Amino acid sequence: MDSGDLRFSIRVVFALCLVCFSVGFDPVDKYYVNCGSSNDVKVGNSIYVADKSASKFLTTPQDILADSNLNSITPSEESLLYRTARIYTGPSKYTFSISQNGRHWIRLYFYPFVYQNYDMRSASFTVFAQKTALVSDFTPKNVTVKEFSVNVMSGDLVIAFSPSSNSFAYINALEVVSVPDSLIVDHASLFNPSGEFNGLVNQALETVARVNMGGPFVSFSNDTLGRTWVSDRSFLLQPNLATNESKISAVKYPQGGPTTDIAPPTVYGTCTMMNSGSDPNSNFNVTWVFSVDPGFQYLIRLHFCDIVSTAANQLVFNVYIDSFLVSPDLELSTKSGGQLATAYYMDFVTTPFDKSKLGLSIGPSPRSAYPGALLNGLEIMKMNNSRGSLAGAAILPTFPGSKKNLGVIVGVSIGVPLALVMIGILFFMHRRRRQERLRHSRTWVPISINGGTTMGSKYSTGTTISVGSNMSYRIPFIAVQEATNNFDESWVIGIGGFGKVYKGILNDGTKVAVKRGNPRSQQGLAEFRTEIEMLSQFRHRHLVSLIGYCDEKNEMILVYEYMENGTLKSHLYGSNLPNLSWKQRLEICIGAARGLHYLHTGDAKAVIHRDVKSANILLDENLMAKVADFGLSKTGPELDQTHVSTAVKGSFGYLDPEYFRRQQLTEKSDVYSFGVVLFEVLCARPVIDPSLPREMVNLAEWAMKWQKKGQLDQIIDPNLVGKIKSDSLRKFGETGEKCLADFGVDRPSMGDVLWNLEYALQLQEATVHNDPEENSTNVIGQLSPQVGDFNHVDASPSVAQFETSSVDDLSGVSMSRVFSQLVKSEGR
Repeated sequence: MDSGDLRFSIRVVFALCLVCFSVGFDPVDKYYVNCGSSNDVKVGNSIYVADKSASKFLTTPQDILADSNLNSITPSEESLLYRTARIYTGPSKYTFSISQNGRHWIRLYFYPFVYQNYDMRSASFTVFAQKTALVSDFTPKNVTVKEFSVNVMSGDLVIAFSPSSNSFAYINALEVVSVPDSLIVDHASLFNPSGEFNGLVNQALETVARVNMGGPFVSFSNDTLGRTWVSDRSFLLQPNLATNESKISAVKYPQGGPTTDIAPPTVYGTCTMMNSGSDPNSNFNVTWVFSVDPGFQYLIRLHFCDIVSTAANQLVFNVYIDSFLVSPDLELSTKSGGQLATAYYMDFVTTPFDKSKLGLSIGPSPRSAYPGALLNGLEIMKMNNSRGSLAGAAILPTFPGSKKNLGVIVGVSIGVPLALVMIGILFFMHRRRRQERLRHSRTWVPISINGGTTMGSKYSTGTTISVGSNMSYRIPFIAVQEATNNFDESWVIGIGGFGKVYKGILNDGTKVAVKRGNPRSQQGLAEFRTEIEMLSQFRHRHLVSLIGYCDEKNEMILVYEYMENGTLKSHLYGSNLPNLSWKQRLEICIGAARGLHYLHTGDAKAVIHRDVKSANILLDENLMAKVADFGLSKTGPELDQTHVSTAVKGSFGYLDPEYFRRQQLTEKSDVYSFGVVLFEVLCARPVIDPSLPREMVNLAEWAMKWQKKGQLDQIIDPNLVGKIKSDSLRKFGETGEKCLADFGVDRPSMGDVLWNLEYALQLQEATVHNDPEENSTNVIGQLSPQVGDFNHVDASPSVAQFETSSVDDLSGVSMSRVFSQLVKSEGR
């Protein structure tokens, strides 16, 4: 490229992207840095100070100021910003003092050139604002301006540069400038499903597109905030379907509505509209298509101003975002009291995109007398994801104070991960060898339960387990075969660590779930025996019932009541099942908590489940939850003991870290696992997902990070956004946080968890007036007055005696009445 072409390219791209402020808005904070240069540069009304003047803001391990030496280019305001750059060979940061908290523009200017041994065309790096990754592994190829806006809530704004491995970072110019508070309000409309998104103020945003529909390029000098707006022609899918109109002088700004800070008259005064011509039967959409990054939500701002109608109620049309009808039968004059040519805008937030193109369309409404539709302006802004990032996975680096510290940082950053990898490999090899030994040595052996007879051949009577009613639990193998159509593979409804689970139908028409042990499974005789022992002595509406077992032909088969809706896990992710509402999820959590609370308190000794997870919470035809799979369950400690010492067992991701460290099991281990389930229910994602960035892999750690920041709403299931009352979410998050306390002594009992979940449900369903402290156990008395009516019950019987009454069930007892027993010390 010769110097003339280069000069032309720089002028054109800079004209499209450069932003500096005009007279209309005077920002409180304004920093303009001409990076790598020893001279100030004036662009428009702004002065970009020389790099040496801005060095007081910078922390970097090495000073490298690069000059392009493009002396053949005629100097101009545009080109001078790109003639120099600062190069960063290690983590570096700018720290700008912020006088006025709130949203600020961050604009980064890049133009790659070769300086000594640094070819900026191959540079790769990540840029952060505070802890938000703005770009990740970024390699600018041409003149590029990246514009972001972040909400600064402290006294300083830190912008950091982190080179990718074996690379470096650079920048030509940098801006940090205040934004009016009115520019981004806190809420916007959601669609698919419809609702309201709250929390925009705290979102970091990246400008993806800012478009002037039907008009030419709008320069910074015609925008009170110094923005630039590009023409929409290159984004139109079928330009022949559209036509333009311009009436800039007619634009009016309504009192209490949009101002020129939202968009200038040069945007509201032009539009792209349907090219219906003289055909009253025209029926098509005008569509624009934009490139976006998958995996992010987007804030879409639509600017309207009816500059084409001659009377109110004349133009009625539909607006679509990505084929979803977001604004049906839009009639602009109704938004402005019957006034025409009046500025109006709408904000929408998308669900996370799974594709790289975003479409926007306008088209006629059946209610319109004549087919027509228009759009004046459009802004598309990427929103930070649940990790607080605008650019995928990135980890904020440690910033050195000197070159000497850099070597230490590099050594640690390489050495620690390498050591962890080596430890992981050794652990995996050891575990694999151990599993191989166990697999080769495992055989089925006869079972003896409660001193009864052992498994026999198909002619023997085998072991019989009886409960209080003397009902036998043993089922002949031939009956199980018939029930499962001879273990028909098409009847398999699940596969677990123990073996396959089949759907079955007994001779009397009863639907059952049949779990058939796999001889090669890591679970076997002990789990089989424990499952039978536990389920034969407990009956509760929130525990899956054991119908029988079979031990013939060296088989280990368990037969349960059939749960029509499968596992809770399958309703949260990994299937096409309908989404659960927040109320349904709360009721399921409450049901599971009741089952676990019964295990912990329903007998003289607590029973610890040891494998609480969403896959072991089953749902019946009414979505009532029942806890299942008691193969790892263990009787709790004696009265004079605090724990049971035992080998660690459970499921990765749900395992109590204290139990793992000390091999000391208590009921609080179940509480921890249940806390993980609570966040799994809220976020609808696996508890361990190695495909995610490192900080997101473990759900418990990730959710706790956001809970402690008070921003749990940022990571909830998108299907729940706008559908959870803030008080209910806060109580639910606090409950999960307490369950995940590092030490068991700091965790609540399952009774306390149950109470808090009941309260979260009541907060969701009704507004509580004069709400007292939510942590007070007296709240239940105000929310459930019927508790007071239960005071005549003798408090002396234990909860175990109460819950194992004649029906051995809580199904007929109001939980609020049970609470009055639980809050008494003798009932715990």
